Amino acid sequence: MKTGIKGIRLRRAAAVSVTAGAMIATGALTAAPAQAVTTPSIVAKGGYVMNDANAKTLYTKAADTRRSTGSTTKIMTAKVVLTQSNLNLDAKVTIQKAYSDYIVSKNASSAHLIVGDKVTVRQLLYGLMLPSGCDAAYALADKFGTGSTRAARVKSFIGKMNTKAKQLGLTNTHFDSFDGIGNGSNYSTPRDLTKLASSAMKSSTFRSVVKTKSYTAKTITKTGGTRTMAKWTNTNGLLSSYSGTIGVKTGSGAEAKYCLVFAATRGGKTVIGTVLASTSITQRESDAKKLMSYGFAKLG
Repeated sequence: MKTGIKGIRLRRAAAVSVTAGAMIATGALTAAPAQAVTTPSIVAKGGYVMNDANAKTLYTKAADTRRSTGSTTKIMTAKVVLTQSNLNLDAKVTIQKAYSDYIVSKNASSAHLIVGDKVTVRQLLYGLMLPSGCDAAYALADKFGTGSTRAARVKSFIGKMNTKAKQLGLTNTHFDSFDGIGNGSNYSTPRDLTKLASSAMKSSTFRSVVKTKSYTAKTITKTGGTRTMAKWTNTNGLLSSYSGTIGVKTGSGAEAKYCLVFAATRGGKTVIGTVLASTSITQRESDAKKLMSYGFAKLG
């Protein structure tokens, strides 16, 4: 009787072994699930990342909280310029003393444009986005606003910025300046700025500008000669420190702290996002790198 029971047990074990072997051979066993990607912790008070291909959210932290945006505002400045009808990028703009005086009065970031020089719109876009020139922003607002006075033209241009924000569905965004040096009512959110950047990146000119590490402009002086400007270096350190980075814009200020709108492409996939109110230049880049790497990991 004991021998019979032992034989039955042996036959059952063999059957289980055969069945398991068959399942392995046919791939019927389900593989263990991949380990979940750990959500990163960032220092910035607000953050957002999305898949640029379909606008799918990949990460949020206070993504809809309105904050001061600093010079990330200049993304909209460029967007408004680049959506002007019959835009001539080679049209020349004469640099006015008002632009230089503005830089001095605000202690603002500058492209060091020289009064009297004739600078093309294309060059002004590089001066706007690389060294974050508030003088270049002023020149563009003066050029593309409408009105009989400079003040009227600037007001008109800022109006165009807000109109464009509404058209893009940026419901938590408002501009009261052309460069981010606001007057108390210049704000956006990580989600809105990311949407804005995604829209701006559809312009080949914008993409070319924001991925450029350095640029040297040759301008026409007021006497008709040619001047080679000091090299403009992009303030976006990610272009040199994170593989695949394609843009887009830094920002900083007493209220804004340290901001960065960023985008990168790897393996044919693009992630785009924003961090607002980080604690330093180094920290905003660290935050951005964490979010981009997380975004790519989520996309697989």
